[in-house]
Amino acid sequence: MSLTILNVAYPLAPVGPDAVGGAEQILTQIDHGLVACGHHSIVIAQAGSQTAGTFVPVPVEKGVLDELARRRAQCRHRDAIIAALQRWPVHIVHLHGIDFDRYLPPPGVPVLVTLHLPASWYPQDALAPSRPATWLHCVGSAQHEACPKHPRLLPPIPNGVAVDRLAVSHAKRRFAVVLGRICPEKGVHLAIEAARRADIPLLIAGEVFPYEAHRRYFDEEVRPRLDSKRRFIGPVGFVRKRRLLSAAQCLLVASLAPETSSLVAREALACGTPVVGFPNGALPETIEHGRTGFLVETVEAMADAIGEATKLDPHLCRNEAGRRFSAGRMIQRYVELYEALVGRRAGPARLEGAA
Repeated sequence: MSLTILNVAYPLAPVGPDAVGGAEQILTQIDHGLVACGHHSIVIAQAGSQTAGTFVPVPVEKGVLDELARRRAQCRHRDAIIAALQRWPVHIVHLHGIDFDRYLPPPGVPVLVTLHLPASWYPQDALAPSRPATWLHCVGSAQHEACPKHPRLLPPIPNGVAVDRLAVSHAKRRFAVVLGRICPEKGVHLAIEAARRADIPLLIAGEVFPYEAHRRYFDEEVRPRLDSKRRFIGPVGFVRKRRLLSAAQCLLVASLAPETSSLVAREALACGTPVVGFPNGALPETIEHGRTGFLVETVEAMADAIGEATKLDPHLCRNEAGRRFSAGRMIQRYVELYEALVGRRAGPARLEGAA
């Protein structure tokens, strides 16, 4: 059957091929996958986003992203969802934002919520929604195990990456790379210290979003540690990200938070680049220690592993990414789950099999 899916992004971040956040990248892949499969994809997201399907833009919040800005954005999202449901015969509303409980649609159409962040970051009542026909799922096994059990918590669907688009040939160079949001929980300052101990250049690519805590972290913890060899290069688009990951000696993931999937680690593997990181959250689900990277406990151990990364086989990294983290396989599972949710009266067993 042809489906009409309304994907709703986090209100304060754009989506598209060059998106920074993992949730925004996954939404982009789902949007493109639905269109490629002949389904109708509708996306509600911040103005300036790029979508393959029908785009419903909401205004961009200017200035510091404080609580007032979040509330304004949430109200606009709520209005946009109601308007979209009145305009199109939507089969499923798929929510991706951490604040999804602030703009749940009125009862009626089934809702799927993808929890892209650690369960402990969500309000506990949001993880036990009282709204009927509202289903939740995680993107990794460790995240799923940490999530409060609920009758409408479905099995996880692991995040996938565009393996074919990432697999390009590029000569390796002597530098390490950090990619992602620049915020305290990502531990960028620790990656800088590890690169300094290893005496290796480090390129830090990412965006400092206009949250007060993020800007303060960059100014107080990251900027003072930068020098001629450890440089911040700002946000990068897909093509430049692929070039950086393909050429790097390794990717450093110094995250202090329980990563739900570490999408950038999976992208690095698809580029043939091993990953050195702390074993938090889903990283042990992604990296096979000693084969596709190294899981380390300290900055000192990270520095040592940077040198060892040159001994790992790029072809093995690429093969493992293709075998385990295909975006096509992920999209297929989402479509199967959508179909099961549309016909959910067939019973929970059908949902279990679909996810």
